[in-house]
Amino acid sequence: MIGLSYATYLRWRKNKDFNLNVDKRLKEHRTYVEPKNKLSEFEYNMLNHYLNCEEYKHLSPIQIVPRLMDDKGIYIASESTFYRFMRLTGQNTHRGSTRKPRASNKPNELVATASNQLYCWDITYLNSNVTGQYFYLYMYIDIFDKYITGWQVFDSESAENASLLIQDIYEKEGIKPKQLVIHSDNGSPMKGQTMKVMLEELGVLSSHSRPRVSNDNPISESLFKTLKHNSLLPLKPFSNIQEAREWVYEFVNWYNNEHLHSSNKFITPADKRSGKDLAKLQRRQEVMNRKKESHPNRWVKGRVRDWSPITKVTLNETPEKEKANGVA
Repeated sequence: MIGLSYATYLRWRKNKDFNLNVDKRLKEHRTYVEPKNKLSEFEYNMLNHYLNCEEYKHLSPIQIVPRLMDDKGIYIASESTFYRFMRLTGQNTHRGSTRKPRASNKPNELVATASNQLYCWDITYLNSNVTGQYFYLYMYIDIFDKYITGWQVFDSESAENASLLIQDIYEKEGIKPKQLVIHSDNGSPMKGQTMKVMLEELGVLSSHSRPRVSNDNPISESLFKTLKHNSLLPLKPFSNIQEAREWVYEFVNWYNNEHLHSSNKFITPADKRSGKDLAKLQRRQEVMNRKKESHPNRWVKGRVRDWSPITKVTLNETPEKEKANGVA
């Protein structure tokens, strides 16, 4: 009612000359005090340089920060500082054409603590130069390390194609009976009789999303988003199925061996799968610790980012409140 916050009133009361009848707002003249943890002009120039240099200009800050530590052994500032600088300089623009995800309840959670325990898979379309004709990309991904374990491009959707591909992956990866769970949506190739029989013969357990809910299979949806919005994707449709297969081969090689995956703490799926992520994450931790020692005032809360490896991945994790209430 009086236009004065309670916190301001308490701050005024701390002064010895406090007088309730005097409005101190009329007398206060605050001066700007520069934050102690502000970046120097040199560091802002470095930040701007790496945002726009040929090597990193196509990447977002969440990709640039770990790459600088890996490639250059330097840490300039956090991703939020990069984004704040981009906003102030008019460099932060929306680069996607996706819609906001819809909120929905998730099915029972699935947990993976190592590779070849939990896969998900789906099928997406690849455009051909014939109107109304598409090529169909089948793709399996390991949820623990985000490694694409198998893929193929067919000219049709069928449970037979899916069963042949999973059999090939099963033999290539040396999977044992009852070791693997595969999550997918409810499409006919996923629930066809041929696919069911093959999974039973191999001893592979299956899990399915709810109909028409993409959030129940987020890993595959995210993978296909990366595939469809990738700069490697040709602008023109594929002229034949062999051309499509050659392009997918290049994409999978990039995704597995070069792409710094955010769910792996920006480690490539291949490094995560082989165990090389441990040394890289330890080096990043050391780089940040050295930076903190030289500029401790940059970390107001006193903590640097935790780069410890991820040892457990959960698909469709149940919120803690629902677990406490016994809701599966």
